Amino acid sequence: KSTAKGHVPAKVKQPTVAAKSAAKTLTFTTNCGDIVISLLGAKAPITVTSIATLANAGYYNKSLCHRLTTEGIYVLQCGDPTASGSGSPTGWTGYIDENLPKAAGINYPAGTVAMANSGPKTNGSQFFLVYKDTTLGPDYTIWGKITKGLDLVQKVGAVGAYQMSGTQAMYAGDGYPIQTVEIVKAKAK
Repeated sequence: KSTAKGHVPAKVKQPTVAAKSAAKTLTFTTNCGDIVISLLGAKAPITVTSIATLANAGYYNKSLCHRLTTEGIYVLQCGDPTASGSGSPTGWTGYIDENLPKAAGINYPAGTVAMANSGPKTNGSQFFLVYKDTTLGPDYTIWGKITKGLDLVQKVGAVGAYQMSGTQAMYAGDGYPIQTVEIVKAKAK
């Protein structure tokens, strides 16, 4: 169960340089269980600094994962407290893309954590958790690997997604997760 609703994001000052001592892990305590991510600070220092700053400022707390894709690509998208899919930290400018994969084969394997964006240098707070091997364009910064909780995300993927058609909920290959996923709190260390 979840009590979270879309809300105005907390205001967090955007870091302008990589942290001297980058966080090593990020834990999302969710209503479905913990998801622990090993952070790739050496390969994506600006991204890891930005995500850790948001997590430790409470930005992700009480937010919903708003998108699940179960056809073609296999991702659970989170990181937008408004739950609209268009939210980003207030006053932030997009930051650089880092650690982009090659444009071939399964370039986002299961367990990958990468930034969601709307084009080059538009990274903000939204990210996706890859729960099954996926091939995408090489456009999304890879900043972590799920070390605990991948099974939870896979179960959410197996339950599926829905979209609304008027007042009727319909199964969909890309939509809201049927199993609500709330990030109760996030902590980077």
